[in-house]
Amino acid sequence: MSKTIILSILFISALAAFPLAARGSAESPTAPPQRDIPRSTPLESYSRADDAILKDQLTDLQYCVTQENATEAPFANDYWDHKEAGIYVDVVSGEPLFSSTDKFDSGTGWPSFTRALHQDSVREITDRSLGMTRTEVRSTGGDSHLGHLFSDGPAPGGLRYCINSAALRFIPVQELENEGYAEYLTLFE
Repeated sequence: MSKTIILSILFISALAAFPLAARGSAESPTAPPQRDIPRSTPLESYSRADDAILKDQLTDLQYCVTQENATEAPFANDYWDHKEAGIYVDVVSGEPLFSSTDKFDSGTGWPSFTRALHQDSVREITDRSLGMTRTEVRSTGGDSHLGHLFSDGPAPGGLRYCINSAALRFIPVQELENEGYAEYLTLFE
């Protein structure tokens, strides 16, 4: 599939999601308390490879989403209804971002989480594209576009991190140690 067709599909999907996104607030809501999970790998270790390497390693959709701020189609992506226990990492840098323990069904067709694994693993940026003001979420280390943050999530924090599956790689619980993420096993005990 050509890059132009993929971008067209992504743009139409983003426009279709407009009414859902408009429910969220552009203001950054208060995040629920973060867990005390010590990092075995410093945040500075996660970084973005150069563009030529990324184009070779990522699919066209992953590249469009993470590097060109595209939005994948709702209900037609890998993780919107994924229920397996594990963590989700940045597809670009491997930076741990979200846990299945914080995932919920938002009815939007994209994976949604109530909080990040570490608040400093995600950056919030004001996004005024598509004729509205939203809060974009990017990974700190890889600077990948992940999705958007809204204040219409469940209690107690009321947050909904609406994330593109194409920006994520899932690591199941049984693979956490082998993949170098053993510190997150405590989430599933």
